[in-house]
Amino acid sequence: MTRVAGTTLLAALFASTALTPALADSFNRIATFHVVDNLPADADPAKETVSEIIAATEDGMTLVYTDSPGERIGLIDIADAKAPKPAGTVALGGEPTSAVVIGGTALVGVVTSPSNDKPAGHVAIVDLATKAVSATCDLGGQPDSLVLSPDRKFLAVVIENERDEEVNEGVLPQLPGGNLTIFSLADGALDCASKKVVDLTGLAAVAPEDPEPEYVDINSRNEAVVTLQENNHIAIVDLAAAKVTAHFTAGTVDLKNIDTEKDKVISLTGSMDGVAREPDTVQWVDDDRFVTANEGDWKGGSRGFTIFNKDGSVDFDSGTSFEYLTVRLGHYPDKRNKKGNEPEGAEVATFGADRILFVASERGSLVGVFQDAGAGKEPTYLQALPGGIGPEGLLALPARNLFVTAAENDLRADGLIGAVVTIYERSAAPAAYPTIVSANGDDGLPLGWTALSGAAADPKLPGILHVVSDSALAEARIMTVDATAMPATITGALTVTKDGAPAKLLDLEGIAMATDGGYWLASEGNPEREKDPTENHLLKVSAAGVIEQQIALPKDLAAQAVRFGFEGVAVTGTGDDEIVWLAVQREWKNDPKGLVKLLAYKPADQSWGQLHYPLDKAGKGWTGLSEITAAKDGLILTERDNQVGRDATVKQLTFVSLAGVTPVPLDAAEVPVVTKRVLRDLLPDLSAPGGYVLDKVESFAVDVAGNAFVITDNDGVDDHSGETQFIPLGKIN
Repeated sequence: MTRVAGTTLLAALFASTALTPALADSFNRIATFHVVDNLPADADPAKETVSEIIAATEDGMTLVYTDSPGERIGLIDIADAKAPKPAGTVALGGEPTSAVVIGGTALVGVVTSPSNDKPAGHVAIVDLATKAVSATCDLGGQPDSLVLSPDRKFLAVVIENERDEEVNEGVLPQLPGGNLTIFSLADGALDCASKKVVDLTGLAAVAPEDPEPEYVDINSRNEAVVTLQENNHIAIVDLAAAKVTAHFTAGTVDLKNIDTEKDKVISLTGSMDGVAREPDTVQWVDDDRFVTANEGDWKGGSRGFTIFNKDGSVDFDSGTSFEYLTVRLGHYPDKRNKKGNEPEGAEVATFGADRILFVASERGSLVGVFQDAGAGKEPTYLQALPGGIGPEGLLALPARNLFVTAAENDLRADGLIGAVVTIYERSAAPAAYPTIVSANGDDGLPLGWTALSGAAADPKLPGILHVVSDSALAEARIMTVDATAMPATITGALTVTKDGAPAKLLDLEGIAMATDGGYWLASEGNPEREKDPTENHLLKVSAAGVIEQQIALPKDLAAQAVRFGFEGVAVTGTGDDEIVWLAVQREWKNDPKGLVKLLAYKPADQSWGQLHYPLDKAGKGWTGLSEITAAKDGLILTERDNQVGRDATVKQLTFVSLAGVTPVPLDAAEVPVVTKRVLRDLLPDLSAPGGYVLDKVESFAVDVAGNAFVITDNDGVDDHSGETQFIPLGKIN
C-alpha cells in the first residue's frame, strides 16, 4: 500500500497549533553534556572536538560517542542520567565513523585513508575497561555505518569509499566503489577471519560501478537493509548467505508549496518535481518495513522520511509535513533551500507498547518524534525535540526510558557552543518543547518565522504580544503572538512596506505600540558593513504595516555610531509629553567605556536627548542592551553578555527610574548616568529547560495584566540550534 502524507500526515497538527502530544508520556530534555569536558589531559582544548555517532553499553549506563577530529571515542557515565559525567576517551590512530558495543567491548569503524582515492580502514576492537585497542580487523576500505545484528551473531560494516566533492564537482562515479562487509561473532568476540564482502555494484542505475553505500540496519531475521545514498537506491542483504536478495530504487517525490529560494524569505510558494530521496540513515521498523531519512547528498533530498515495505513499495511518505514542522517551530534553515531541513538521522525503538520513530533534521537541528501505527497506516506525530546544533547520532534506551542525541558541530572558535550530547527522559510530564509555534496563514500553510528580536504588549488584550524579527529575514514583519496558548502561538504576520513593496535593508530590533494604533519600530544600522551599509532608524508604521515616517539620527550623532546600534524601543507619556526611547546596544565612539546611550526622541518637536546607562562587566566578551520596555515611573532594560552556555554570566532585567531624570541635548558636555536596579537574573530561567544557556535574550514585554515574557533570538538557525525559548515570568514588580 502506498501512502503519501502531503495532505494527511499531521493533519491534526497543522489544523491546530496546540501541538499536544498524542500520548500521555512525553520526552523532555534532562541533561546536556559538553564534549569538551571529556578531553584527554594532553589534548588542546581549543581544537575542534565533536560527538557524531552515539552508542551505549548493554546496561545503558555508559554512552560511547565518536570524535572524528580527535581520532578517539569518548565515554560518558550516565548512571545518573540527569548528571552525566566524563568517563574518559580511547585514542584510535584514525578517524572513527561509527561504533557499537557488545559486552565490555566497543567495535569502532576507523578511517585511515591517505586520500579519497586510496580508501583504507579497520574495525578497532576496544576494551572499555582498560580503554585500549586490543586488536583491529582490516576492512580494505573506508568504513561508515556499523551495526550489530539483534542476535549478536553478525557485524555489518558499510564500506562507503566516499566521493570527493572537490573532484569533478563531485560527479559519480569515483572509484574504488564501496561494499557491505560482514563479520561473524562468537560469544561476543569478533572473528576477523570470518570477513565476507558483499558486492553492491551493478545494482543502481545512477552509477552502478560506484555504489556509495551510506547506512545499514539489521532486522531479527538477519536481513540487512543498506542505503546507496547518491545512487538513490536500497539493497536487502541476507547476512548468513552474504548475498543481495533484493534491491530497488528509493524513488522520487514531487514537492509543492516549499521554499526554494535562498533569499532570506520563508516563502512556501515554490515547487520541485522528481526529487530523488537519496536516503541517509535507515532503520527497520519491523521485520517487513524500514524507515529512511531522506537527506540527499548529491542531487536529491526530499525533505522528509519514508517508510518502505521490504519489497521496495512505499508504505508511507511524509511529503512536506516534516518540512512544515521545522517552519512552524522556527527551525527552518533558509540558507539550505536546495535540500531544506535535511533529515539525516533516524532511530526506531519500542517504549512499553509504543513503537517510536525518531527523525532528525541536521540543518534544522530538530528531532521529530512519531508513533508507528502499523503497516498501511500513517505514523502519529507526538512531539519535537531540540537536538543541539546538527544532531547526527540518535540513540534510544527504552529500558531506561531515555533518548540521546549527539550533535557534531563545534563552534567554539567563533565564540559559540561546542559539540554536545543531549539526554531526554520519557515520563508522564507534558512536553516542554516547543515553547512557541506558528499557526497557519490565510493560505493554509504554516507562518514562517525565525530570529524574534523585539516584543511589545498589546495595549488592550491580556496575553497578546506583537513581535518582530531581525535581518535574518530580508522582509521585516510584525507578528502577533497569543501568549495564553500552550505553547505560545504566532497567529498572524504583517509585512512592513514602503512605497507599496516590502521595505528593504531593515534590521528590526525593537517594537513599541503607538498611541494611534500603529507601531514604533527600531531598525539597527551597520555603518561598518562594506556592502549596503545601513543607518539606525526609528520608524513610525501604521497599523497596516506601512512606513509613515523613517526618522534618522542627527548627522553628528550618526557619525558616532558603530555596528552595535538600536536594540529596542519604548514609549512613555502622551501628547506633547510623549517620548520614544531607544536603547543602543554598545558604546559608540563618543561614549565612555561601560556606558551606553539611552536616546529620547520627542515626536511633538522632533527633538533628541540622551542619558547614559552603566553596563555590567562581562566575564568574557562584551555586555550590551538588547531591549527596552516602558514601566511605571521608568524603564525596564534587558542587559546581556554575548556568551553562550557556561560562559554566560550576564543575562538580566534591570529597572531604571525616570523620576527626576531629564535627558540632556546630544551636544551636552556631561550626560547623566541613570541608576539601575536588577529586577531578575535570567540565567536560572535560561538554564531551566535542560539545554545550554542561549545567548540572545532579545525580547521582553509586560502585558496589560502585568504578566512578563522573555523571548530568545535563534539567529535564523545560522550557526545556531534554532531553539527559541518563550519564557513566561509571571508578575514583575
